[in-house]
Amino acid sequence: MTQSFHISLRAGEKIYLNGAVLRADRKVTLELLNDVTFLLENHVLQADEATTPLRQLYFVVQTMLMEPGELDAKLELFHEFHKAQINTFDAPEIVTQLEEVGGLVESGKHFVALRAIRNMFALEQEIMKCPAAGSDSEPARVPTIERSIKDGSFAA
Repeated sequence: MTQSFHISLRAGEKIYLNGAVLRADRKVTLELLNDVTFLLENHVLQADEATTPLRQLYFVVQTMLMEPGELDAKLELFHEFHKAQINTFDAPEIVTQLEEVGGLVESGKHFVALRAIRNMFALEQEIMKCPAAGSDSEPARVPTIERSIKDGSFAA
């Protein structure tokens, strides 16, 4: 980072900074003087909000940023979810974007991957509203956060 980066927080707002959670007790502006990984509270998805395949993938990538000490385990879980979703979605625009997300995660660009996944939420919602015409086959089983928590492969 060649120049500083300013983040303004309102009273009570949280920021997730290099795995730590900070809460502002009053309106404050933080000046970040070096490279850090952070998420603002409004970008954080809670586990119970991960109700669709892309939201679940988002949640996994988000935990990579929030829990950097467990990156290897989260990366393994990402691979499982990512592969299942590429095999589940038929929409070429989502599959192409999912492949790009995979490349972003592999190159350590987790924040950019989160933005890319967020940008697919509306398209996913449209696809999920309209079942495929004449489709009698069952959709592939996509791993879920709940199943991963139950079988011990995911710890939030």
